[in-house]
Parts: sequence; C-alpha cells; structure tokens
Amino acid sequence: MKVHYECLSCMITQAQKASELATKDIKKRREAMLNVAQLVGKYYREESIPAIDASLLFLEIYKLLNNDDPFKNYKEVSNSLAKRVVEDLKMTLHIDLKTALKLAIAGNLIDFAVGYDPQKIEGDIISLLNENLYIDHSDELFSALNNASVLLYLTDNCGEIYFDKLFLEKIKKEYPQLEIYIAAKDGAIINDATIEDLKEAGLQEVGKLISTGSRIVGAPLEYANEEFKRIFERADVVIAKGQGNFEVLSELKDDRIFFLLKAKCAPVARELNVPQGSMLCTRL
Repeated sequence: MKVHYECLSCMITQAQKASELATKDIKKRREAMLNVAQLVGKYYREESIPAIDASLLFLEIYKLLNNDDPFKNYKEVSNSLAKRVVEDLKMTLHIDLKTALKLAIAGNLIDFAVGYDPQKIEGDIISLLNENLYIDHSDELFSALNNASVLLYLTDNCGEIYFDKLFLEKIKKEYPQLEIYIAAKDGAIINDATIEDLKEAGLQEVGKLISTGSRIVGAPLEYANEEFKRIFERADVVIAKGQGNFEVLSELKDDRIFFLLKAKCAPVARELNVPQGSMLCTRL
C-alpha cells in the first residue's frame, strides 16, 4: 500500500507521542519535532509505504531522544491486560477454531497508533466477537492450512499476541502436520511485539520463534534477515496480522498471504474498500 494523504499527519502525531513518552524535557521534545519536520520530506514521498518509512523516521527520533523504547509502559500494560482477558475468556466461552480466529482479529484493536486505551480491552473484545467479519475468507484459510506443511505467522502488536497464541493453539491442534513459525520484530518499534515479548507470552509453546531481522513495521523483505527470507519462501501459508503487515505485504500480491486485521484507519479501509473499523480475514 502506497502512502495516502492522511499518513503524513499520522506519522507526525506518532512522532510527537514518542517524544512525549521518551522525555519530560520540553526542550528535547521541541528539538525532536524540529527534526521530524526536516525528516518528513525524506520519508513522505509518492512511492512511500507508510509502515516502512514511518519506522525509519521513528528510529531516527528514538536515537535523538536517547530512548530506544518510548512505548515500553504501554506495551507492558497491554500485555498484562490482554493476558488476563484471554484467561477469563477461556473459562467463560467455548472457543473453537473460528472463534479463536475472530478473537485474534479483534485483538488487533490494541494499537497506540490509533490512540487505543488498553484499559478498554475486555469490553471491546466481547463486543467485537458479536460482529461479523466484513470480508471472511476463513474457509479458504482453513482449507489452505489443511493442505499445508509450513505456516508462517506474522505478529503485530503487544497485547494482541495473547490472542494470537490462543488462535495458534487451535491451529496446532486442528492441523498437527504443520511446521509453525512465528515472527516478531528484532527490537522495539512503537507498540509492536518483539521476540522477547513472544517469549514472555509463551508463544514458543505453539511454534518456532523467528526474528524478522529488523525493527521495521510490516516485515519488509528488503530489511529481513536470511532466516526470515528462507522461511517466507518455504511457507505454504502466511498469516499476516494487522495494518502494518497489510501496508507492506499487500504490495507483493502473494496469494499465500491471509491478512487478519481491523481496518482502523481511513487509508487502510479505503485501500481494502471496506468501512473503517471493519474486521477482516482476507486474501488479496
């Protein structure tokens, strides 16, 4: 997905939030945003893919602010609350494979980029479970998994990964022939999950954890390490979570990829031709 007109303001707003979370020093925040103003021309171009170029801009700002993980507290709160919600849901709901898929998509609402308050997780998840998927290619996904040998699962945000684990538990039980790889960022970028977050959430219990090889949102292959590229090529099915993975990987037009996301922002909704806020399991 190429950049839309709203992506500029989103990039600037997230950079401002990173500055505010990184330091209480007003002068440093001002310096950071003056640098953002200089960097926008470098990273906001006609052919830009928003997830990639915003990541590169944020990493420059992190370095300037001398804070490598400004969203650390937000991620910790998201993980703690989501873990509790998943535990509660396991005790109160009958969760089959399709319900677990919907929960994994609903979990994608946990996103600092759209200003989401993680304290609302429990009520919002229950509400979203009652919604239909606006695009539902889950039968195609389950058929593909039935015939697959290798699954690559690309995670997105902290908090959300606890719903991913639940879905992967169901996948592993339903399709025991699968060799499952679960990918996360090599280091901190906004509220995206890292390999360390996956380990803390116990996802190594349902698959082999691998790094994308970079901190760039959306797992772009040009920034990936050799292991990730090798497994991406081997995978029979790729499940890509969230808007960032959609922004990057939709450019590949690869029918192995199933995108599971909530279309939280207008550009992604416009690109997919769906109402903003829709939940989707889609194969392009």
